[in-house]
Amino acid sequence: MHVNIVAIDPKILVGKRLQMSLSKDRTPMLWQNFMPYRNSIKHRTSSALISLQDYKNPFCLQDFTTTTEFDKWAAVEVSKVQDLPENMETYTISGGLYAVFTYVGTPQGFRNFLSDIYNEWFPSADYILDHRPHFEILGDKYRNNHPDSEEEVWIPVKKKIKTSFTDL
Repeated sequence: MHVNIVAIDPKILVGKRLQMSLSKDRTPMLWQNFMPYRNSIKHRTSSALISLQDYKNPFCLQDFTTTTEFDKWAAVEVSKVQDLPENMETYTISGGLYAVFTYVGTPQGFRNFLSDIYNEWFPSADYILDHRPHFEILGDKYRNNHPDSEEEVWIPVKKKIKTSFTDL
């Protein structure tokens, strides 16, 4: 599994959000409400769309269930906030380290992809999960529901702290 560790500066997003869980997934409704307004957002930094998950408590795979609630955003990155379209909100992603993975496939395979990251990559990595938003960048290669669709998966990380000489 290929990963890049990337340090980012804070990012300003403009978009819409809904509270949901996996069992009460409202993602299609969120994007249907956002997409008609995306081109009216000024000062966009690119044409890419951002799907962001903001977990109220630190994300822990063992405690995460299909009923765990989180805020999901459909957004774009902007260089500054000015003249927001009606019913749009802003969100700032704090800077920090992210593990960036590339997912290729349909939405149906995404959950298995995430499972591989948390169950295979993290246990052997020099990083642990950090409590910041998780997000996906849906760029030019993103094709909703297409098997060749490609997106970047950004997971917040921080370096593991070495606790003993055997960890060195």
